[in-house]
Amino acid sequence: MLYLLSQYLDKLNVPGAGVFAYVSFRSLMALMLSLIISMVAGEYFIKYMRRHQHIEQARDAEIDPYGVQKKGVPSMGGIIIIAGVLLPSLLLGKLTNVYMILLLVTVVWFGFLGFIDDKIKLSGNKDGMKPRYKLLGQLLLGCIIGVTLWISPQAVVRENVTREIGHSEVVYHKSEARKSTVTTVPFLKNNNLDYYEAFSWIKDGRTQRACGWVLFILITTFVITAVSNGANLNDGMDGMCAGNSAIIGITLGILAYVSGHIQFAGYLNVMYIPGSEETVVFLCAFVGALIGFLWYNAYPAKVFMGDTGSLAIGGVIAVTAVIIHKELMLPILCGVFLMESLSVMLQLGYARYGNKRGLKLRVFKRAPLHDHYRHKMQPDTKYLIKKPDGLLFESMITTRFWIVTILLAAITVITLKIR
Repeated sequence: MLYLLSQYLDKLNVPGAGVFAYVSFRSLMALMLSLIISMVAGEYFIKYMRRHQHIEQARDAEIDPYGVQKKGVPSMGGIIIIAGVLLPSLLLGKLTNVYMILLLVTVVWFGFLGFIDDKIKLSGNKDGMKPRYKLLGQLLLGCIIGVTLWISPQAVVRENVTREIGHSEVVYHKSEARKSTVTTVPFLKNNNLDYYEAFSWIKDGRTQRACGWVLFILITTFVITAVSNGANLNDGMDGMCAGNSAIIGITLGILAYVSGHIQFAGYLNVMYIPGSEETVVFLCAFVGALIGFLWYNAYPAKVFMGDTGSLAIGGVIAVTAVIIHKELMLPILCGVFLMESLSVMLQLGYARYGNKRGLKLRVFKRAPLHDHYRHKMQPDTKYLIKKPDGLLFESMITTRFWIVTILLAAITVITLKIR
């Protein structure tokens, strides 16, 4: 809104109106505004939820052996995050940009899906929404994102064209803008992979391209579903998911800015994606909202984000990675989410294996992975992983997971040069 207004005022030669044309200015404004909104709105939201008894008990003495009882803590705090993201993005974003529109749709869609789940839980059903309905909502949005990127004329890329000078290759210009299913593969010299190449056995080029787009949509749907569920599982300790996601959001912002800047894209030899710089404005609002939410969600939490927040967070991360064609980097960047998901799958699989043999078998003391470090072993259960022997404080576990995410974020950025 302010972007369009500034363009009009700039044509009237109003002093200072042209500053809104700069992505860097609008991004920093979005960061500050979202931070303020989430911090101010958080206090009123917590009071409102307590007054209307929309509260839950996070954990009991069995899960928290150090006796930290959190009773009467409001849930659905993801509403704070969503408000902190939406308002600055609507005010400062270029609302005609297809990538901005997709991210706005994502945060609203997943926020609403998580809100229904939280509402059912607070009404007395601890299981919340049936998993198949939640999965259907995630798959449907994944298809919408993939198809939109297929048909939108704005969703194009310009790949590098190189020539050999001596014993090295030098980027000397960008190709013409075109629709593409190309994506970035980390650590490879020629690090671009086109999904349509999986159908090289098809002779007809048009059919081959169509099959490539179908594969792209399927991968997009899988990535969005997997990352949103991973973020949901990571939301189990005070500040855990918000802190990890803020670090991931900053990293994606760096990648998006590079991809949307033709000089930087040429220097780093990555594909140039016109218009993707607008996602930086959204991501700055995203990071600011998460940091502002930590004001109340840091240990001991005064509010929980619930599925309203965690599903929306995972959706934004996944859709951003798909937009900038970096979805294959997510196993590195979102390594913590991946570990949380794998720990649950391993735990369930091994438990079922033991049940068939009349044994109580577990891989971890508890799953998801972060709960393994604050849970005691049961005498009648056999565990594959018993370390650590002692129990860790919740704040220590959260901080260590943040450190791991920072390390993974650094590795992700380094992949731009290490091939």
